Amino acid sequence: MELPCTGRRLKFFDKKTAQALFTALVFVLALMFLYFAWRAIITFLFAIFFAYILEAPVSRLQGWLKGSRPAAITVVYLLFIAALIVAFVLVGPPVMEEAQKLTQQAPELGQRISSGSLVQQLGTKHGWNRATVDWITGYLNLHQGELIATTQNLVLRAVKTIQGMWWLPLVPIFAIFFLKDGHQLGQNIINAVEDPRNRRIVADTVEEMNSMLGHFIRAQLTLAGLAMVVVTFVLWIMRVPYAFASGPAAGMLEFVPVVGPALGGLVVLAVALLSGYSHMWLLLIFLLVWRGIQDYVSSPRIMGSTLELHPLAVLFGVLAGGEVAGVIGVFLSIPVLATLRILWHTWMLYRRSGQKSTA
Repeated sequence: MELPCTGRRLKFFDKKTAQALFTALVFVLALMFLYFAWRAIITFLFAIFFAYILEAPVSRLQGWLKGSRPAAITVVYLLFIAALIVAFVLVGPPVMEEAQKLTQQAPELGQRISSGSLVQQLGTKHGWNRATVDWITGYLNLHQGELIATTQNLVLRAVKTIQGMWWLPLVPIFAIFFLKDGHQLGQNIINAVEDPRNRRIVADTVEEMNSMLGHFIRAQLTLAGLAMVVVTFVLWIMRVPYAFASGPAAGMLEFVPVVGPALGGLVVLAVALLSGYSHMWLLLIFLLVWRGIQDYVSSPRIMGSTLELHPLAVLFGVLAGGEVAGVIGVFLSIPVLATLRILWHTWMLYRRSGQKSTA
């Protein structure tokens, strides 16, 4: 029996298949590049964000210095270094002293938690009933291995992150090049697009990214600095132990939206509780009031609605950034996620405009 001849050749490899395979190959190579070069990429990202922080004062000084941008960059860097020196001289010693003291007492606190003596002491001091103390002690004894392993893992990751930050001094050096030639780099990207319609889309995208990143980074830095000063001062007034260690830590975490403030509050409460602070309710009330001020007064005035990210997307970005690059990834996750949102929005507009033109 002979099979009927259809007059067509069976194609095992057509043009669409080749394009799909090539796209997948490019995507895989890009992921491999990101995996192996993540330290260099993070260094450049921090340099770009640092340049965005200094862009506003540099641009303002450039107008005062008759358009000389190198002179404006030099003056801003000198002022920045002077401010760091003054802050370190005034605040550095108590912060370092309390941080070192807290680090030295961490093993003793861990041993007291494991033995249950700290829980007994806290229960007596804060008036907990016997059933509550027994339940907490039993829970700690039951999950002692897990708690110790989790704590050691967090400490090791933090130490590893600090040891791997040899690239940090390179950030302000690379930022000089972005401050000096950043506008020209953006214009080169726009001019590389030949089609006028596509060039306009790229120009709008670059402008939107510049506006979003600059405003977001400066606003978050302002909110973090405000939290660092206010929380540290109030903790010092309330005589909370290790105020100059937990206050700046809570302020630094404020840079990460949604997740950071909650973690900062937990750090303050945990340090105060483990240190035997007596007025925990007053401390909790202050943290809740301060959270309301930041969320409903400070943040709307300083931040506005520039970020436009759902809290669930922020949570995903923070977790993904922490898995990829540890603490550094957590701080970088939100700006990177917001940039990806802009690029995705631009791509969708490009596709829609292309479909309309071909219709």
